[in-house]
Amino acid sequence: MGNICVIGPRASGKTTYLAALAYKREHYKSSKGLTITPLNEDSQKIADRAENIICQGEAFEPTEVTSVDTLPDYSFKISIRKFPRLNPEKFQLVFKDYPGEVFENIADPHANDAIQEEFIEECFRKDVEGCLILFSDWVKGTDNHYNRIISRFLELMDARDRTHDLRLAVAMSKCERGELWPGRLDPETDLFQRHLSKTTTTLRRKVAPKNIRFYAISTFGVLKRNDPRPNRIDDRGKSGQASTLRKVSDWKPYNLLEPLYWLSKG
Repeated sequence: MGNICVIGPRASGKTTYLAALAYKREHYKSSKGLTITPLNEDSQKIADRAENIICQGEAFEPTEVTSVDTLPDYSFKISIRKFPRLNPEKFQLVFKDYPGEVFENIADPHANDAIQEEFIEECFRKDVEGCLILFSDWVKGTDNHYNRIISRFLELMDARDRTHDLRLAVAMSKCERGELWPGRLDPETDLFQRHLSKTTTTLRRKVAPKNIRFYAISTFGVLKRNDPRPNRIDDRGKSGQASTLRKVSDWKPYNLLEPLYWLSKG
């Protein structure tokens, strides 16, 4: 049972994504063959807060890190039983809540401190099967910014001899947005190649095809099949931008588990 890391820049939805997994575990109890179990205290805490985060838009203060020891450390065991008579397939999600700036600063040669170094070592440990990298922006200039980060990330990955055995699931998060939702069926072509072409080209060129997949995910999803408005309301009146479900009864997150399963099983 290997570990999976979740990483990404600022405001890419990492914490909300994890809260959705924690919250949905209550619903998954009624789903045959699928269980999600918190493995430590931080994981149980976010599971306890998940309903407030997802349904009531609980706002988070910006993460301020004074030492590595102050970072929340999340760990969940995910078990999937595809067929009744087969043993379940299990994998572990590991997520230390680094600020998005730590991921972005890997392209900055002057940003070299203990937290930065631990983040890099965390991603490339030998017991890590793969990384889920969340991106959410595509406005002008974003592709160049992401490409610099990814280029440096891949250099570090090669320096630690993980080029041939570390899987990367690169996901466009928040794909419930109207301009992204139609592209979810072929995210590599219709989302990444279209909006982040330089970043996509770098990944294709430097990562073996067997070790990379592109995904679209949405924590909030859309309202209905015939009403593809985002099932999300943004509340900009709180500290930071908080999103809540527009209609809890219609909540159907999109593709939360698929990249995790691929990262674990290939």
